[in-house]
Amino acid sequence: MEQRPGGRSARVRDAVRQATLAELAERGYGGLTVENVAIRSGVHKTTVYRRWGSVEGLIADALELAREEPWPMPDTGSFQEDLREIVRLVQSGFADPVAGPISAAFVTAAVQNGDAARSLHDFFTARHEQAAEVVRRAVERGEVPADTDGADVIRMAVAPIYYRLFVTHEPVTEHDAVRAADAAAAAARAGVIPALQP
Repeated sequence: MEQRPGGRSARVRDAVRQATLAELAERGYGGLTVENVAIRSGVHKTTVYRRWGSVEGLIADALELAREEPWPMPDTGSFQEDLREIVRLVQSGFADPVAGPISAAFVTAAVQNGDAARSLHDFFTARHEQAAEVVRRAVERGEVPADTDGADVIRMAVAPIYYRLFVTHEPVTEHDAVRAADAAAAAARAGVIPALQP
């Protein structure tokens, strides 16, 4: 029998999700355990194991729920400035003392576990589609060609942030965020990010 939205099942899931996020913020991916999530959430350990199975299951579920949350999209009236705001949002999110370790843990988990990787992929797909609205508006204003692939523009804009954080392990400043956004904006305006033809 399916639980009603907002029923006990939803409350348990929310409690476990909040506990997972809090544990990730405090301990990172390496310190996340089902036992600690159970204690923090007040949900019995056997219930957590039965429903989520593992640390990776907890992370995958947290990402699934996060995917449904709206992302604040800038609307400055300028494509380049909108793109800068999006990349600044990503950069500042990783710099945040609470949100940063959680986001980093999601990426770390995805590298090590297929379920977490699929969940992170779905999360990014949803985020890129939301953020592509700034490209659609830029098309309407005539700032970029009509066939510009909005999701690819967003990927190109934020990719340098992830590269510096997770590949070269370099600090990422606001200047780096602005430069990445400006490079993606220039590429889009030049028409080199068209949508792939079926």
